[in-house]
Amino acid sequence: MRYYIEVGTVNKAKQDIDEICCREGFTNLTRHNFGKGGMGRFLTKLVSITNILFQLKKDDILFLQYPMKKFYKTACTLAYFKSAKVVTVIHDLGAFRRHKLSPEGENRRLSKTDFLIVHNTTMRNYLIEHGFKGGIHCLQIFDYLSMSKPTNYKTPHTPWRIVYAGNLARWRNDFLYKLEPIMKNWQMDLYGKGFDASTNTCQQLFYHGFMVSDEFIAKAEADFGLVWDGDSLEQCTGDWGEYLRINDPHKTSFYLRAGIPVIVWRQAAMSPFIESQGIGIVIDGLHQLDERLMQLSNADYQQMRQNAQSISLRLNEGYYIKQGIKAAISYLSKRDPHV
Repeated sequence: MRYYIEVGTVNKAKQDIDEICCREGFTNLTRHNFGKGGMGRFLTKLVSITNILFQLKKDDILFLQYPMKKFYKTACTLAYFKSAKVVTVIHDLGAFRRHKLSPEGENRRLSKTDFLIVHNTTMRNYLIEHGFKGGIHCLQIFDYLSMSKPTNYKTPHTPWRIVYAGNLARWRNDFLYKLEPIMKNWQMDLYGKGFDASTNTCQQLFYHGFMVSDEFIAKAEADFGLVWDGDSLEQCTGDWGEYLRINDPHKTSFYLRAGIPVIVWRQAAMSPFIESQGIGIVIDGLHQLDERLMQLSNADYQQMRQNAQSISLRLNEGYYIKQGIKAAISYLSKRDPHV
């Protein structure tokens, strides 16, 4: 049997994986919800963890999403007590971005799992270098479930329309307030919260406020979605920018689910996937963007758009996490024929 513990969070990536696990026949160990308050969430998770003792049997598989705050180690320990196997998908590495753990300390925690599903080869190599010895599968990109259907146009706008969605505050993305000198043959549409519109003098920068994700997927008519963080036009900076070197930002999945090709930093861990799939442009810095867009033919863009729409279908069916689950089961069955 296969089990999972419902994450009980507003995190879209985690909720989608919960849903895909349910569709794939996993049994949800979270059967009682004690409310959304702090004590309610604690009791909900505690009862879910306790269910491991009553539900799991030898060679069953427990699927977990990391980080899981206080209960990850306990869940793994109880699963092993029942002679079950543990598969973990990683969303965030605390040691790399928040620095609350040492890499070795985080690996000791992750060593409790039999198999890891990680973002990409960069993250895989990082974990192996710091001591992880179990099975590993590279997800490549996070899936994105939505009932919305993307718009189906292929001809690019004049000028090119680039969208940026997310946190628009200066402390997170000050580069947005420095774009005017390099914007020649393109404009930018901003969606999200925190933008200081009172200081915007750029006539090619348009702020549309917050839009719910399903509505964005159905209505967005951008030619590209930008994946960038920090205060610099030359490279991605700050903790979030540096984290792009090792993680797969969910924003990339969001744009692609809308059928929109993406623009990513060359040093981002996702850049090899974007290039290999033909679903976007890879740049060293935003100063290169104008030239790259000018070099892009209408036929090349139409192919890129078609590729992005094909990826959108995969994201909506949970293709990538399903591949991770298959890899985990294959690895465990070879190590233990009873799985």
